[in-house]
Amino acid sequence: MKVPKQTAEIFELLSKRQFICSNSSDIHISKLYEIIDDLDNFDALYDYFNAINFILEKGDEYYYFSRKNESRADLERKLEIACRWIDILDFLKTFDNNFASGYNFTPMQVATEVSVQAVLKNKADSLKNVLKLDEKTPYLEVVNRIIKSLCDDGFVEEENEILKSYKVLSSFKFLEELVNNINIPEEIQHEIPE
Repeated sequence: MKVPKQTAEIFELLSKRQFICSNSSDIHISKLYEIIDDLDNFDALYDYFNAINFILEKGDEYYYFSRKNESRADLERKLEIACRWIDILDFLKTFDNNFASGYNFTPMQVATEVSVQAVLKNKADSLKNVLKLDEKTPYLEVVNRIIKSLCDDGFVEEENEILKSYKVLSSFKFLEELVNNINIPEEIQHEIPE
């Protein structure tokens, strides 16, 4: 099995729970995506990483690692993170239902909408608890913390440092799929508070 010479770089990124996205503004990342996306390379990398207990997963225009046989503590931590991301996704889709891969925005745009939309303001207030912020934290700071989380986890990247504009990466589909895959049986839907 011959793996590409960039295997160490790919491992370095993906093992830090990052994504390798096709629409990254970073030319190096988008090149790594092309390398993985080659079917022969993908098969070789899949087998290589599988041997060391990492599963190379393909999403819609992105790649990431998952792990086999995770401990109960890891699963609980993942559930906690998933709940946080569901709240953030709900906030972002309330801001603009078109918030998805390729979307461009600035923190000021989001904060301005928070100040004029009551529903968005309530969601931002709830996120202050999720993000462990003081209830008096200004909305622009809440938005900046959300964006920092999105950047840290590889769902958004800064597109223009001067204008402070950001671009949503294809890995954002991972969050959307997470929510879309939640299935609540009809017999218990009435038991869940709104």
